[in-house]
Amino acid sequence: MEAILGRRSVRRFRTDPIPEEDLRKILEAAIWAPSAGNLQSWEFVIVRDPARKRDLARAALGQWFIAEAPVVIVVCANEERSASRYGDRGRRLYCIQDTAAATQNMLLAAYSLGYGTCWVGAFDESAASSIIG
Repeated sequence: MEAILGRRSVRRFRTDPIPEEDLRKILEAAIWAPSAGNLQSWEFVIVRDPARKRDLARAALGQWFIAEAPVVIVVCANEERSASRYGDRGRRLYCIQDTAAATQNMLLAAYSLGYGTCWVGAFDESAASSIIG
């Protein structure tokens, strides 16, 4: 309960790099999230490059704190993976629910490891997609 009650959105970050082991733990928490049909219709893109983080901040409607984070994890829904079993409902709903559960697990894991996080939901999907490839 401590992580659930204690976690807050953080928009000012320390500049210390995140150790690979901690990043691995955060991603592992994500993949243990529930998903429709256990399809795990998510993909995670790790961004450390300062220029790409600035581009992502711009794509996120000028949320410049994104560029200051030591690492950005872009969570992507794999619509087609979900649609392969559930059709349009999987494409429009289940893959979003899956990524939301994975994201929440990451936020709670990061908090338990002593890191601040912020779930960014406002962004231009096309621009973000072209930035991460």
